[in-house]
Amino acid sequence: MRLSESDHDAPSPVMQELSAHAGPSLLGGSFGGLVATNGHTNGFASVANGTSAMGAVMGNGVSKHGKAIAKVTLPGTTLYDDSFVDREEFVRLVIQSLRDVGYVESAATLEAESGYTMESPEVSQFRQYILDGMWSKAEAALVRLGVEQDEGLGDAKFLISQQKYLELLEARKSTAALQVLRNELAPLNVDSDQLHTLSSLIMCSEPEDLRKRAGWDGASGKSRRQLLDTLHDYIPSAVMIPQRRFSTLLHQARSYQRQRCIYHNAPLSSFSLYSDHRCNRSDFPTITTTILEVHTDEVWNIAWSHDGAFLASASKDKTAIIWRRGSSLNSSSSPQDWAAHLILRDHPYPVGCLAWSLDDSVLLTSSEHFIKMWNAKTGVCIRTLDDHTETVTAISWLPDGTGFISGGLDRRIIVWDADGKIRDAWGPTAIRLTDLAVTPDFTRLVAIGMEFPPSIPPVSDTTQSRGAQTAGDVPSASGGNGTPAVARPPHRMMVFDLATKQVESSTRLEGELTSVQTSQDSQYALINHAPNEIHLWDLHTGKIARKYEGQIQGRHVIRSCFGGIDGNFVVSGSEDANVYTWHRESGMLLEILSGHGEGSVNSVAWNPVNERMFASCSDDRTIRIWEAPPPGIYVTEQPAPLPSSPPSSSTFVEKGKGKTRQRVESNGVSTVIRRLAPLGCKYAAWRTHSPQFASVAFPGFLDRRTLSLLHYTAPHSIQHTPFPTS
Repeated sequence: MRLSESDHDAPSPVMQELSAHAGPSLLGGSFGGLVATNGHTNGFASVANGTSAMGAVMGNGVSKHGKAIAKVTLPGTTLYDDSFVDREEFVRLVIQSLRDVGYVESAATLEAESGYTMESPEVSQFRQYILDGMWSKAEAALVRLGVEQDEGLGDAKFLISQQKYLELLEARKSTAALQVLRNELAPLNVDSDQLHTLSSLIMCSEPEDLRKRAGWDGASGKSRRQLLDTLHDYIPSAVMIPQRRFSTLLHQARSYQRQRCIYHNAPLSSFSLYSDHRCNRSDFPTITTTILEVHTDEVWNIAWSHDGAFLASASKDKTAIIWRRGSSLNSSSSPQDWAAHLILRDHPYPVGCLAWSLDDSVLLTSSEHFIKMWNAKTGVCIRTLDDHTETVTAISWLPDGTGFISGGLDRRIIVWDADGKIRDAWGPTAIRLTDLAVTPDFTRLVAIGMEFPPSIPPVSDTTQSRGAQTAGDVPSASGGNGTPAVARPPHRMMVFDLATKQVESSTRLEGELTSVQTSQDSQYALINHAPNEIHLWDLHTGKIARKYEGQIQGRHVIRSCFGGIDGNFVVSGSEDANVYTWHRESGMLLEILSGHGEGSVNSVAWNPVNERMFASCSDDRTIRIWEAPPPGIYVTEQPAPLPSSPPSSSTFVEKGKGKTRQRVESNGVSTVIRRLAPLGCKYAAWRTHSPQFASVAFPGFLDRRTLSLLHYTAPHSIQHTPFPTS
């Protein structure tokens, strides 16, 4: 918007007092003969666009330090010769930004030099009308600002009249409010339900009740500014620039760069305008730092406590173990080894499911149709629940911590209170449940399972690797890894309204669905779908948003999860003994991590506190802890030669692995590089014969990792600050 010639001839008066709450975009140009300064003074009296802080005329009649500022005339209309950015738009946004942060004189100087103003006096008048509650003048100004009937003039008038109506009710002027309802709101042909809701507010006896029922914070709150923000949508943006437009563009740029950063796993606090954001692969956990070996049979499931300090595991050996987490590679605290803190043995069958209470005081486990509640501090079984009549395949604590929910092959969904008493029960559902999850916003329950009754006749399957089941069973009892002995019926994903228990959607899918997890924003559900796919479902649209492929899944129950900063990654087990990770937004396969022995990697779990750590469990009876190397440590990609010297007497050779490791007999944990020793030594990065199996060791300290050789990554170039000697 250009300054007129008359604007160059005379300065604008000064507005001495403006509310700081109005903000730069709320109080922008001149109105009623006054020029707004957004309430920013920087130690001076509020100054207008035509006046300097010292009272000297500036620019459009503006001068600075006694010297007039001349308007600069530039050729063309774009910012640069090869740019697509319109110069006027750019300058107006800069003026707005300068006012936002309080540089009012600089904004006035730029207006004078460029010949552009941020906005017209009519826009500033309109802003003030809204903030001052001058509703009739505000409605009249809408047409002058370019709002036309077919572009939302009626909607904009409704919003203004609605604010007027609510404020009158708040002031207990019921008669005047009723007149607004009848004469202003009703004639606008709004939705009858909406009009009925507004009319019901007349019955509110107290202003507090009105504000609560209307979801409105009152005339003295932020409601008028929020109304102004909403009205931006109806006024052409070239006329009324949206609030903090430059900041919005920068946020969009940051969001775009984060989405493009496939290894993004660090806070964006270091985001800089000087360079594009890019995370290094070293921020991603690709190194096995701990191998936990106590279970005597396949490990089927794992789950972190909410504080990230403990890891629970469920096994075919009929036990669940609570592991105390050791020090991480990046920890600056005193070194601490991983330990099998509690071994929960009192299960009659293999253990399939795990769930921690919100305060981590109770751990739930499932074993066939039993659910056990354990004191997670003492290992004492608090209660055993046997209300399900078939295998329990899913248990999950409610987001508010008041209880938990379970589902099973008996097609029942049971809601329990925190003491293990039945609060509610659903069923029978249309599916034999294989898993379920509650959205964090406590609005939906997502359940997956097999159709019942099966829509196809049972046909014998000659493949039986882990025991046959009856027709319609899941691949394994207790949520484990059996192989069905029959043709597999179709599966369904069902979304329930948690409050009403009504089915919102039911989607039939070919192939087996084995696990489901919901995103933290409650919009997405991550579902493992055999064969060999993971689907990301948008719960709002009911459509698949992304597919992740590469892992092997066709015979066993395989579980996946979100991980990293903002759930930026998808990680899953696989039947080929590897761990697979993808970039969530793009679906790009990032890493295939090997290290587990023969059999399936059944489940994965990302530490909720440490974004640089996750765990995986396998048929090889072990749990592996994966971490990112400490900053400044780089892992070589070249395989190293085998060691020429025999292993130390304090280590043993693991048969068939070609690796040496120390056995910790006290708790059965093989701890891999557990400590950053307080020694006066330099970091050195090492690796084994496997390209995916790397570690960090420290000269002069007993290495507790399964290593076959010690090999510097960059012996002549990397220098690190020594640890202080204690």
